[in-house]
Parts: sequence; structure tokens; C-alpha cells
Amino acid sequence: MSSVREPAAHAAASSGALRHVLLHLVTPLLMCLGMGLAYLSAFVSPEPHQVPVAVVGSGPQTQVLAQTLKDEGGEALDVRTVADRGEAQELLRGQELSGAFVPDADRPELLIASAASDMSALAVQKVFTPLAAEQGAPLTVTDVATPVEDDPTGQGLFFLLVAVSIGGYASVAVVGGAGGALPMRLRALLVAGVSLVVSLIGTALAGPVFHLAHHSLWAVWGLSWLYAAGILAIGTGLHTFLKRWTTLAMMVLFVMLNFTSSGGLFLPHLQNGFFGALHAFWNGAGFVEGLRSVLYFDSRGLGGHLWTLVAWLAVGAVALLAAAAYERRGRRAAALPATGPEEAEEEMEESVAV
Repeated sequence: MSSVREPAAHAAASSGALRHVLLHLVTPLLMCLGMGLAYLSAFVSPEPHQVPVAVVGSGPQTQVLAQTLKDEGGEALDVRTVADRGEAQELLRGQELSGAFVPDADRPELLIASAASDMSALAVQKVFTPLAAEQGAPLTVTDVATPVEDDPTGQGLFFLLVAVSIGGYASVAVVGGAGGALPMRLRALLVAGVSLVVSLIGTALAGPVFHLAHHSLWAVWGLSWLYAAGILAIGTGLHTFLKRWTTLAMMVLFVMLNFTSSGGLFLPHLQNGFFGALHAFWNGAGFVEGLRSVLYFDSRGLGGHLWTLVAWLAVGAVALLAAAAYERRGRRAAALPATGPEEAEEEMEESVAV
């Protein structure tokens, strides 16, 4: 009789283990699908739309040239005229333009600010180089805001974003999962402490290690702390409600939608409308654009980016308060069983491995 029961018990155990594996495969497979959809739609085929450019000068010839560019560029270009070269430079340094063309029979010139976006600078050069050739003169390109020599493409800030983001969202599984038995006030302190450490690592990488930032390291640190704290606070608060699905939620919020809309590789006018719209208020965009503003553009527009990061941190604070209230009412034990050591370990490994 026992010999009959043993194979049946073994089969039941194997079936349970298989269901367990298949259930845990749902998260990485959804991550695979989401990452593919997000990255391929955001980065594979950038198309310019409403790229802000200007023709420098006044008078009928300038107006005709601007209108011609507008007609030929269609939706790709947003063409205006500016009175003089100085005004064009100011607009470029304020990141209101991607390029400004100065017509001249002998020396046509294109003003760019490659620190704002190397890809946008290349895009406007492709527009105006043939125009200069039609005038029978080579195009002179003047860069009014260049990246540091250690980061010639200006894309180092994007990879700094990746590093700080991973430090933030991977730590959520530890603070929210393994730390789930701690009172929320202690988890909130951990959020502040861990985000501080993550920001110090990011600042070290940006400064003395890779020299992306040659000045304003205090500002880099402050922006990094605000950004990481927002991610950790939101994730820790969500963990009370989502449990093992928190990893997937964090990937969606702070990788799939975040990296793609940050402007670290392509500015909104080289992306589709969805990611361009997210760029206006997503936290990764606030971080990258805030760093650009501090490092290359004399902190112009920094206030708006700071408010973006503060708003996300405020959302995180609300999430922590909501989670604390939920747990105080005792609903956590009834509706959401406490995460056991094995499940917490699986969640941490899954989060860090992404």
C-alpha cells in the first residue's frame, strides 16, 4: 500500500513544484515582453518631429528661407526666425532650440548645443548641410555648449541614470521584502539611508571615477538623492499591496517607461508622442535634464526639474503613509500573508538579476 502512495505523493510534489516554477516565470516573461516593446518602440527608429530650429536674420530673404524650410521639413521641423546671432545663442543655451542657421554667402554657419543632445545636433546638421551646399559654401558648425572630454557624446548621464535607478529599485525588494516585518517608520528610515548611499555611489561615479561632472558635485549628489529616494519610497509603499509583483511594477515604472522617456539618448522631438509626453513629468527626465542644466547650461530651467523630482518623492511619501495605515488596520495579516524567508529571497534575487 505504501509503495502505491509513494509514487502518487512524488507526482503531487512534482506537480506542485512545476506550478511554482511556472508561476514565477510569469514575471521574467512579462519583463521580456515589456522591455522589448518599450525599448524597440522608443529607440529603434527615431524620427524627427517639430525639432525647434531657427534662421538668424531679418528681412524678406530670411522670412522666405524660413518658410521654405518649414514647407520642405513639414512636421519634422518647427522653424522660427531670430533677430541676431546673440539671441540664437541664448535660446540654444536655454535649450529652446536645437539649431540656428546663420545665412552668409561666404561662410554660412550652424549653431548647435551638443551637450543638450548629440543626436539632435546631428539631426539638425543633416538638415542644414545640404542647404549650405546649395549656396556654394561649406557649412561652419559652432557648438555653444559642448560635453566634457570624458563624455564626448553627452550620453554618460543616461548611464548614470541607469546605475542610480538600479540601486533604487533593486533595494526595494530588500527594504520592502526582507524588511517587511519592520515597522513602517523604520522602513522609511531605511529608504532615506539607502537612497543616501545610492546617491553617494552615483556622485562618485559621476565625479572622481568617470569625470562626467567636472563641477557642481553637491548638486549632482542632491539630485541623485532626491531621485533615488523617490524610487525607494514608492516601491516600499507599493510592496505592502503588491508583494512579489512589486518587482514587475518597479520595472514598468522605473525602467520601461523611465529610461525610454528620460531624454538621455533621444530628446522628445526624436521620439513618438507617447514617450515625448512622458518626458514632461517622469522622474528620470527630471533627473537627466536637471543634471544637464547644472553641468552645461548654468542651471537654467533647474527649478522645474527639481519640482518634478520633489513631486515623485511626495508620491512616495503618500505611498508609505498609505501602506502604514493599511498595516495598522490589521488588514495586511488577513488579506496579504507575510512574505516568508524563501519568497523574500526569491524576490530579492529576481529584482537584482534584472
